[in-house]
Order: sequence, then C-alpha cells, then structure tokens
Amino acid sequence: MTPVLALDGVTKSFGPIEVLHGIDLALYAGEVHALIGENGAGKSTIMKTLGGFLAPTGGQILLDGQPVTFASSTEAEAAGIIVIHQEFNLAQDLSVAANVFLGRELGHWRLDHRAMREATAALLERLHSKISPDALIRDLSVPDRQMVEIAKALSRDARVLIMDEPSAVLTHREVGALYDQVERLRNAGVALMFCSHRLDEVTHLADRVTVLRDGSVVRKAMRGELTEDGMATAMVGRELTDFFPPKGDPADQPALEVRGLNVPGKVHDASFTLRRGEVLGIAGLVGAGRTELAEGLAGLRRASGEIRIDGKPISIRTPRDAARAGLAYLTEDRKEAGLLLTKSLRENLTLAALEKFGRIHIDQRAEQAALDRAIQEFDIRAPSRDLPVGNLSGGNQQKLLLAKTMLTQPRIIVIDEPTRGIDVGTKQQIYAFIRTLVAQGHSVIVISSELSEVMGLADRVLVMRQGRIAGEVTGDEINEDNIVRLAMGVGSSETTGAGAA
Repeated sequence: MTPVLALDGVTKSFGPIEVLHGIDLALYAGEVHALIGENGAGKSTIMKTLGGFLAPTGGQILLDGQPVTFASSTEAEAAGIIVIHQEFNLAQDLSVAANVFLGRELGHWRLDHRAMREATAALLERLHSKISPDALIRDLSVPDRQMVEIAKALSRDARVLIMDEPSAVLTHREVGALYDQVERLRNAGVALMFCSHRLDEVTHLADRVTVLRDGSVVRKAMRGELTEDGMATAMVGRELTDFFPPKGDPADQPALEVRGLNVPGKVHDASFTLRRGEVLGIAGLVGAGRTELAEGLAGLRRASGEIRIDGKPISIRTPRDAARAGLAYLTEDRKEAGLLLTKSLRENLTLAALEKFGRIHIDQRAEQAALDRAIQEFDIRAPSRDLPVGNLSGGNQQKLLLAKTMLTQPRIIVIDEPTRGIDVGTKQQIYAFIRTLVAQGHSVIVISSELSEVMGLADRVLVMRQGRIAGEVTGDEINEDNIVRLAMGVGSSETTGAGAA
C-alpha cells in the first residue's frame, strides 16, 4: 500500500549542524502513527518538515508516492496536511469562532458570523467541550486553548493530521473526547501522526510506532511489539531504573506556614504547612484551584490570609515581594509566562536576577559565567548559546527555567507542572534536580496533574477540590485511590490519615 505522506532519506541542517539524519517514515490512510523520542531527538523538526514549515536539506517528501515540495505551510494545508502544534497558534484578541475560521471565513459579500459560531459550536460539542464560540482566546485556560486548536484542525478537510502533544494539557474527560475523534478520523481514512510523552497513550492509540534518538530512527514497531518500558529504553538508549529518586527525611521546622489564604473566586480558606527539606505535592482535578493557590502565594494574584516564612509574617502583594521573601514560582506555561522565546539563553537566565549583574551596565562576562554554571549544573543542551530559546526542546526550556529561578536563590520553590511536555529521560533529570534541592535544605511544592508524579516525588500530598483543600495524605496512604477520592469529593482527610494544618 502506498503511504499518503512519507519521508525518504530526509536530512535537515541548521547551518553546519545536521539535526535529522536520513529519516525514512511513512504515514498510511486509516492508521495512527506515533513518533516518540526524548526532547531534542528531532520530532518537531520532522513534523514541521511534513507540514511545510521547514524544507528538507536532503532526501525528499512523497505525497501519494510522488515527490513533492511545499513552499509553505499554506501549500501543505492545501494538500490536506494539517498540523496541531504544541505551541498554540491562536489570535489572543479574537473569539473562538474567529480563530477556528481564521483565513477561511464564511460568507460571500460579508462575514457570516452566525454560521461560523454555529459551526464552531458543533465542533466543540463533538469534543464534549463547553467553551463558548464567542469567548476570547485570552480569557481561556491552557486546556481550553488546546481544545480550540483541535476544533480548528477538525474544521479542515484533512487527509493527514499531525498532532504534537495534543493531550498534554487536557483533563481526563477532554482526553477521552480527543481519543473518540482520533478513532473517528482513523475510520474515515485519515492518516494520523502524533507525538506524545505519555507512553500509555502511545500504547492505547498507535497502530505503528517510530522511535527517534539524536535525529535518527532507532526503532520501528507495530502495535503490541513494544511495551512502555521497551519504548522508554529505546528512546533514551539505556534502562530506566529508579525512575523517582528516594524520598528524604524533612525537618520538623516549618519553612512556610499558610493560614486562611483566599484568592477571590478561586481559593477559599486554604491552610497548610511546608517543612524544611520537604517536597509537598498538590493534587486535584484541573480547575480545583491549584495554580491559583500558587499564584496567590507568589504575588501574581490578589490574595488575603496569613503567610509566614521561617516563622516571620510576610506580606506578598507582588512577585518582587515573594522574591525578596525567598519564594519563587515556576509557571505551568513556560512558553507564554516563563521565558522570552525570541531571546538567547543568557538573556533568559539572568532576567529575574539582573541586579546581580549590574544596575546601570550589565556585566555580560559575568552573565556568561553564570550560564556556564547553569549549563553544567542543569545539563542544558543547545547547539548554540545565541539560539533563541523558542528553538530549544521543551525539556531544555524547562531546565533553563529552573536554572533561571534558582539564580534568585530562593529558599522555597513552587513548581507548577514540572514535566509537562517532557520526555521520560528528562523527567528523570527534573526529579533528581528537585530531590537535590531539598537535600540542600530548600523546600519545594510540586503541583502536577500526573498522579504518578505526585505520588513518586512528594513526602506529603494535599488534595484540592473546588478551591478548597479537601485533605492530606501521607506515608503509605499516598496512593491513587485516596487522592482520587479526595479530588472527587468522596473521601475526607480523616480517611487518609492526617489533616492539612
């Protein structure tokens, strides 16, 4: 059978650096193809090449078995090749409906807004989403923006649909809706390719798997031929043992005490303690108030209540107040709120601590020395230090964000979704970094939608529901059943061993 779209011996170089080495890959009608590999393995470059965003340096692209050249993504879309990027491509100040039909507006003499709203509503209903077609993109959450991207893709007549981490920010219900659409499109004869770091998702969806490492294909397999462990080993080139580092022994002294914290409309009467040298997990469903709690602590949202750091009452009204008190927050959205994607590694690293490098003139030599240390300490991998950060893999962006945060020398670090969109090898590195921090005496709060991550990292877990702390689980009580019960409102702190005070 002739593939709908294929790469034949494709190479890709950026200047003197070759990042793809002789890639052979085929996408067939009515088949789901998973492309997996560590961050930086070349997955995004392959997707951009297939979608007309990048031209191959060598080899060729084949459409229905015939060589083809796409001068732009517009030409690829005209051929029925649609890409859903991990980085959202949405106009912030336009409505959902306007984004779905942007560049393909309905109407002859004037725009038919009603028809576009109705069509958008139907697409969102297929995805079991309650987003209003009239809502502005800037007012939507990250998961809702992902659903808009998926709806936009479904609105096109795709022969090939390429998805980069489509479920990374979705709730369980939304993931189920996405899977339903993947099955519908497969049955309709669409060729689908997706990248995912969720290996259970690959096992569930993929008919065919291609594993990349360092820009080369290292393994191809059909459904059932590779276990999740086998995929992980092929991706990183080694066995992944002791995925989570051993847990520590936190001190009894409190590093952070929070009493009656309120974030208007989002968090209600939250009270808890974080001990020195402790990893405190915060779990809960999307929308439970986890991120809003963290942003209230960090001065990013208006909040009231009592906060004590090392026993001293602290007033935090701005992020600068938090930094001065020794508290730092790593955002869940590194691309929009954490890093300047068009700037270099050096400029991003030192941005939050510029006063250390001069008040009038910036000491760039000192900045370069700090970058040397960060690259070594956090294993940041980039072909060039002058490369815009937006061109780094997600894992290296996250490691840079962590290095940037630690340059301010905080004692308390709140990390929101520490490994979202990151491969298994880099996840292991991030987990080791976190454990190193607490071993050095720092205290860390980890917010994560991945229960395995919370359970594997945290010494204690707080569970939030509807803006409130529903309970706490500790020790041997840290398991999926107890956490889910609290998150769903069918458990209590009494049933899980300890309170949250």
